[in-house]
Amino acid sequence: MRAYLVQHGEATAKEIDPERPLTEAGRRDVEKVAAFVRPLALRVGAIVHSGKTRAARTAEILSLAFQARSGVLSREGMDPNEPVGPLSQELAQAQEDLVLVGHLPFLSKLASALIAGAELREMIAFRQGGIVCVERREDATWRLVWVVAPELLV
Repeated sequence: MRAYLVQHGEATAKEIDPERPLTEAGRRDVEKVAAFVRPLALRVGAIVHSGKTRAARTAEILSLAFQARSGVLSREGMDPNEPVGPLSQELAQAQEDLVLVGHLPFLSKLASALIAGAELREMIAFRQGGIVCVERREDATWRLVWVVAPELLV
């Protein structure tokens, strides 16, 4: 089982717009990453986001690259400072690959909890609009498979 952890694209400052939509640069970054992974024809059960505007828009853009059986879904419990335990436990039992679009520090803690078993260690430097692919092995441990960041793509 693979989980594709995605930090939302760059968002407008809350002082400018409290809804925090993606900036033009944020939208372009996510589109660039989506175009890069599209040829892989990745199939997932769903693309799940936190419900915040910036995460929802990022998820919508990524839906052009991932074939999601259940489409794009909003989910509670993925806000920036939520505990990662409940989602970590769900991922331990998940049968289908998933795309999870959210925020820091939540995603960083989730990745660390999965890979190292301790959410307080920052294992991965997430990038806005980037994708971190982690995989659950047969022995129930997780490993980092690949990372793509917008600044690496031309």
